Amino acid sequence: MAARSIEELQKRYASLGKTLGDRRGPGGPGGPRRGPRPKGKPANSRATVHRLLGYIGAHWFRLSFVLLCMLCSTVASMVGTYLLRDVYNVLILPQGGEVSAHTKSILLKIFMPDLVANATPTVEQRLGCLGIILSVLAVIYLIGIVSTYLQGRLMIAVSQNAVEKIRNDLFKKLQKLPVRYFDSHPTGELMSRFTNDVDAIDMMINSTVTSLISGAISLVGTVFMMFYTSWFLALITLLFIPLYLFGGGLIAKRSAKYHVAQQAALGAVNGYIEETVTGSKVVKVFNHESVCVEEFEALNNDMRDKQFKAQFYGGVMGPIMHNLSNLAFALTAGVGGLLCILAGFDVGGLTIFCTYSRQFSFPINNLSMQMSTVFSALAGAERVFSVMDEAPETPDAPDAIPLEDVKGDVVLEDVSFGYIPGQTVLRHVNLYAHAGQKIAFVGSTGAGKTTVTNLLNRFYDIDEGTITIDGVDIRSYKRDDLRENIAMVLQDTHLFTGTIMENIRYGRPDATDEEVIEAAKTASAHSFIMRLEHGYRTVLEGDGANLSQGQRQLLNIARAAISKAPILVLDEATSSVDTRTERHIERGMDRLMKNRTTFVIAHRLSTVRNANAIMVLEKGEIIERGNHDQLLALKGRYYELYTGKKELD
Repeated sequence: MAARSIEELQKRYASLGKTLGDRRGPGGPGGPRRGPRPKGKPANSRATVHRLLGYIGAHWFRLSFVLLCMLCSTVASMVGTYLLRDVYNVLILPQGGEVSAHTKSILLKIFMPDLVANATPTVEQRLGCLGIILSVLAVIYLIGIVSTYLQGRLMIAVSQNAVEKIRNDLFKKLQKLPVRYFDSHPTGELMSRFTNDVDAIDMMINSTVTSLISGAISLVGTVFMMFYTSWFLALITLLFIPLYLFGGGLIAKRSAKYHVAQQAALGAVNGYIEETVTGSKVVKVFNHESVCVEEFEALNNDMRDKQFKAQFYGGVMGPIMHNLSNLAFALTAGVGGLLCILAGFDVGGLTIFCTYSRQFSFPINNLSMQMSTVFSALAGAERVFSVMDEAPETPDAPDAIPLEDVKGDVVLEDVSFGYIPGQTVLRHVNLYAHAGQKIAFVGSTGAGKTTVTNLLNRFYDIDEGTITIDGVDIRSYKRDDLRENIAMVLQDTHLFTGTIMENIRYGRPDATDEEVIEAAKTASAHSFIMRLEHGYRTVLEGDGANLSQGQRQLLNIARAAISKAPILVLDEATSSVDTRTERHIERGMDRLMKNRTTFVIAHRLSTVRNANAIMVLEKGEIIERGNHDQLLALKGRYYELYTGKKELD
């Protein structure tokens, strides 16, 4: 088999989430997963930012204290820098030189009135002045250090709480999504939303948001101090703002596009890895390793190219902004030097203004260096919110009634259904099952057998007709009550990480240990469980990888056995066990199905011979019905399937 093209792989394994176009193939739950190749630019960054701020704003009290700490830290930095003006001016005064007007600051007027009054300060006065200024600077910078520390601690708490809330909301939404959504989205791609995308959001909230707010406060304070020190030099510095905006905006537009594509490519790689690792045995059985390597290389190379462009445009912004700030600094220093020579501007004032010029460009440079983080986070947030915005499972009707004291009478009347509008899978299906009866479905693959059971559980809602339990339309019942009264054993087994006891008890959490053991005996699982080293306390990991496929299926049957649900659905429940085990299961299933309405889907027709009624489905229609002997006597489709005189379609 030749490797698929990168376009086809992207379509199958990547999605930005709003829509996947053709979400389901004609075959229903097993159909192919399709979706459009993700475009580059974020759909609505403004709305995404607004939603993120909603998660952060929930911690407004802490944020208020963070803002106060940022303000204290910025003021300490501004004031501390300005006090250095006195240090420079006092220290560079030649012996016998006069103290300039700039040196006569408020601080000196309070603590060193003699120095201010004396036009030619002595060495002792200068040293005393220096000691006072350094002491005040120490206090100011200590306040700044404490403020920065508290700001960091509080912002980490805010970011972690916000990310925790995002993950919780995302997980809760997944529990509310219909089965249709999971049928059409790769598992690895969904897992990428929880890991890579949420981690990108965490990084932005924890570092970039702090830098943005702190930088904004610092910019305002720096501009004020620059104008206070020299309005002329301040105007020269501000002339570079249009250059910053133009250069940064030009690069940011390209960077945002490639970061969205990068996150989508990462989701595609995760989806492919998850599917390939899960199906590793199938890959090896069919010698598909080389094709998998080739396809993975295609996806990986595509992600590399997108990451290269994203990281390049994200990384190049910092150096460009840094060089622009160096240009502004050089021009400011040159003009300031001329002012010192020609206009009597003090050297201390020029020195601190150059420092302010650096501080003015630092927030811009810092933010530009973090643009890659911002764009990755926004792209990740859009992917996360796209899942949150998916339509949830249809809610129960306001007047929905509880399902109690179920007898088990099930009727399908003129039921039609299609996974895709215009492509009908079931056509005008009619059947009834009295309480305690066993109804079997047989037919070719894709005939609609599993679809019937999906409709019974309301995994999907029918397009036409009605399905009733005890004479009431199932859409009138509360969905949770409906599923609580239907136990299922599916063809695909799934076990959770935990002990065997916990996995069986999953069918009824309040079951006692004795009830769990009895259910295992009913499913013929008790004997093999007791042969394990730790028995029922054996811990299963990796979906029960340390058990055989048949043993895993027995545990699934035991899980259904422990349920008190009056309706039982067996979808190829014995397809993964050997003939000898199947006979044991059949005896146990007879006990399990006693007084329960049971629907059985089977390819092994020998397992449905004792069914009260057998429904033969072909192309979504029931073409024959009756018990085993009646259908054989007809010598129709069932006879052909049972005797093997005609191959399955």
